[in-house]
Amino acid sequence: MARAAKRAAPEAGGAAPAKRRGPAAAPATRNDATQSAVDLDRVIHERVRLAIVSALAGAPSLTFNELKSLLEITDGNLSVHARKLEDAGFVACDKTFVDRVPRSEYRLTAAGRKALDAYLQHMEALIQRVREG
Repeated sequence: MARAAKRAAPEAGGAAPAKRRGPAAAPATRNDATQSAVDLDRVIHERVRLAIVSALAGAPSLTFNELKSLLEITDGNLSVHARKLEDAGFVACDKTFVDRVPRSEYRLTAAGRKALDAYLQHMEALIQRVREG
């Protein structure tokens, strides 16, 4: 037997109450670990971008197809995230042709290496604080 969902009645002005977007209001006080988690570098913290930067940190450079295969992601997904990292100055892309076939080769920039190191230090400090209780 199907049950009908109840809807809130519109307010006196005839309009339905506005939906609240975004996270709930934060508590008045936060501990250091919670505050620290908020301060993570959002460009690198995203899963695919972190994977790209990490892969490039372990090699002088990788081609588009090497990254795609290594990370097991689609062309579109890789190109969108690589572009975001390029725009941030963390990754450089050199485009050439080999036997008339386009070849995109990515490398981590000095700024990218510095950002990854800072991100890893931040995560290590956060993990340490959580372990300490």
